[in-house]
Amino acid sequence: MGPSPPGGCGEAIPGERSVFVGTVRHLGTEERDQLTIEAMSTEAVTTSEIEGEILDRASVQSSIRKQLGLAAAERRVRPAERGIAEMTVDLYRSFAEPLSEEMLFRWHRMVMSGRRDLKDVGRYRTGAEPMQVVSRAMYEPKVHFEAPPSSRVPSEMTRFITWFGRTGPGGEEPLPALTRAGIAHLYFECIHPFEDGNGRIGRAISEKALAQSLGQPTLTALAATILVRRKNYYEVLEASNKQNEITYWLMWFAGVAIEAQRRTIAMVEFLIDKQKLLDRLKGQLNERQEKALLRMFREGPEGFRGGSLPENTARSPGRHRRRPHGTWRIWLTKARCFARENGVTRAIVSVFPSGQYRT
Repeated sequence: MGPSPPGGCGEAIPGERSVFVGTVRHLGTEERDQLTIEAMSTEAVTTSEIEGEILDRASVQSSIRKQLGLAAAERRVRPAERGIAEMTVDLYRSFAEPLSEEMLFRWHRMVMSGRRDLKDVGRYRTGAEPMQVVSRAMYEPKVHFEAPPSSRVPSEMTRFITWFGRTGPGGEEPLPALTRAGIAHLYFECIHPFEDGNGRIGRAISEKALAQSLGQPTLTALAATILVRRKNYYEVLEASNKQNEITYWLMWFAGVAIEAQRRTIAMVEFLIDKQKLLDRLKGQLNERQEKALLRMFREGPEGFRGGSLPENTARSPGRHRRRPHGTWRIWLTKARCFARENGVTRAIVSVFPSGQYRT
């Protein structure tokens, strides 16, 4: 990914936003709800995965649906999944509200839900020991970063929150959208105010900054895009923590944010094309075929990883690999042909596997 020059940071997102808004207008209410759930759950799951925490996507989606007042399947949701879902929904609903200590403490309680190993939950860290990011073995640690001591955190955070308000839309010193979001993330990570969860909350602050500049929730795949570049993300953060020159960080962050918006646009186009295909095939599929088709669509714009249904469909031990019988071949071929003939996105075509199948 080639970084964008810092000077363009303020204009890139609004340009992408006009494409996004124009595309979303083609969605019905159900598709808009699906986009919201998909975007929010993707961010919730991937921002946790960046930190090495793997969550159940279906549980996160169920929790988000419930909090948004949409129908949700009754299922048991673990505290970690419920907590990140709560923070994601809170961010979505309160994007226009000023950032405050109370908001950050609330987010921290949500993100740390179920944790019993932490001393400070819902408040700034108070430990006397240094707050360090360390790798390698305990006997030969490599310190990548050391945050200010706990005694300085309250005053540093007061300055940060004041800066965030002053540089927002309508503030005394407003900054372009991507510049403010990028600086906010780096600034917050440098303070590292919490015992744990700083990365997730720092990325949420970036999302809030972008949303405030756009005047609406962003629904961008920021964390998902960072996850793809996680190693580079940590390298650039570490390098930028050690100096006052942050131009390269802003270039890197701008490129990621723009790509994240484009990923969201791809999701919208996918939902539109999906509905076109379902409308065309209405009445031509039996219940089993329709369920299989919807299962394929759940993989999203990137389709099945590996490109085929067999590698992504669970089967019982001992069941053999075989080609689909005539009816399945007919409707799969029909779906692929319709997708190609009607110019729907490549993502839709990639959803339909070819070659060998398990049934």
